[in-house]
Amino acid sequence: MPPTAASHPDDVAALLSRAERLAARRLRTALEETGCSVESWRVLSLLSESPGQGMTAIADRTQLPPPTLTRLVDQLVDDGLVHRRVDPLDRRRVVAGLTPRGREAHLRLAERVRAVWSALPADEDDPLLVALLDRLIARLEVPVALPAPAINGR
Repeated sequence: MPPTAASHPDDVAALLSRAERLAARRLRTALEETGCSVESWRVLSLLSESPGQGMTAIADRTQLPPPTLTRLVDQLVDDGLVHRRVDPLDRRRVVAGLTPRGREAHLRLAERVRAVWSALPADEDDPLLVALLDRLIARLEVPVALPAPAINGR
């Protein structure tokens, strides 16, 4: 399908949704033979970049519902890839991090993921695309006050 000009916010949302589905499909292809799900990869990748994350932060960054994340992290703990610890700064919080085995697994998986992305045709606008997506994310993270909904059409 040829690229389309997104002139309306709904068009942008549809394009982003389609791009995310296609990216997830590529990730699934890269990870298929390893037995690692896209969701597990996202958690391992996040913990590799930012160790010691609380469950709420992990859920937010991976876009996984908290109950799903809890089950997933339970499995990663059982597999010896992730550990949970009480946050030394706030004993009410639990933080997660990669175990040595988890770091090794992440490195192996990252190689596969990089290979899949490297197979895409290069585009001189790739750095611009990343910068624009970062800017869009920053804009979307700003809370917006919406007007009160009309009651009975008023």
